[in-house]
Amino acid sequence: MTSKERMITAMLNRQPDMVPVAPDMSNMMPCKLTGKPFWDIYLYQDPPLWEAYIHACKFFGFDGWEPAVPVELDYQREARLAGPEWKRAIVHRTPDRIYTRMHARIDGKEVWQDNLTVYYIADSPTGGVPPEKVGLSSDPPKDWEDVEPRNNYPGLEAFHRANELMGDAGVVGVAVSLPGLGLNPESMYEYFDNESAVLERCEKSGEWMANHTRKLVELKPDFILIGMSGFMIPNPEPIFRRLALPTLQAITRICKDAGVPSQIHCCGPEYSLVKMVAEESDLNSINPLEIPPMGDCDLAQVKREFGSKISLMGNLHTTEVMLKGTPDEVRAASRKAIDDAAEGGGFILSTGDQCGRDTPFENIHAMVETARTHGVY
Repeated sequence: MTSKERMITAMLNRQPDMVPVAPDMSNMMPCKLTGKPFWDIYLYQDPPLWEAYIHACKFFGFDGWEPAVPVELDYQREARLAGPEWKRAIVHRTPDRIYTRMHARIDGKEVWQDNLTVYYIADSPTGGVPPEKVGLSSDPPKDWEDVEPRNNYPGLEAFHRANELMGDAGVVGVAVSLPGLGLNPESMYEYFDNESAVLERCEKSGEWMANHTRKLVELKPDFILIGMSGFMIPNPEPIFRRLALPTLQAITRICKDAGVPSQIHCCGPEYSLVKMVAEESDLNSINPLEIPPMGDCDLAQVKREFGSKISLMGNLHTTEVMLKGTPDEVRAASRKAIDDAAEGGGFILSTGDQCGRDTPFENIHAMVETARTHGVY
């Protein structure tokens, strides 16, 4: 099987020729492999992050899993052009950081968003930063430099280019989200203070997401990722059922009818979500199934209870095993995960959420090697 065939087969809860292996390293490690300042990738799109990832998966030889190539459909472009033209501007620099704010010309006046996004020379960017927190003024800047990306892939060009670059080395997906509460405290307060308004907003948002999914599946991506990082923290099961489950059910039904696999990414506590999606939706696959203290999933238990209904992807610890462990410890953890969840297929050997920048290359190689030997069916 090719890597693409292997990944799709496992996502559909079937048995491929061997356990696919796809460590979650969609951010920092691909940037590191370029040898460039991280702001070149994140700010200037040189190369775009999805392109850096595809090169990284081929460098390490694992089964590619690119879950969120950016796309802009025609109706999204029309909506964007109908509103103000927001631009990202550099308002301050230091040797290892670039500080940016968004601005637009509205009714003849330059309007600036309140917070900054900070880009680093060797780390992922941080958004939503109050200027005062980093010693800058919250007043509109007098001088700035608008950012011009060095590469531009408008519309569907990134999607088509990513598929071309990936080829049979893995799967390329596009992403949707779910309505619900955010990680900020204000979101939770609003739910209890003005519940009807939150329910109405989530219902409308869910309708938009379902309609958007109908258009995305027409592109025939390898899969649709329902991206919900840390989502169950502010949306525990009772809230999730009210705000998000109806949209999840609609999205996964649309994917099933279109013959496109669907997958959820939800780092953090996830056991209750596994149970809901396995029993009450048409979802095909779920990751990263993190162990305590980051999450609450035991891979063997999840396989035993839900493996007949849903494909599993996980779950080596990204710090204790992948970052700090030895290659032998990575091999042992990989063998255990395969023993716990690979029987009968429907399992992708992966990690918890996001391998860190300084994860030793030999640990990635050890993980891949173990899947290619111990994971043969």
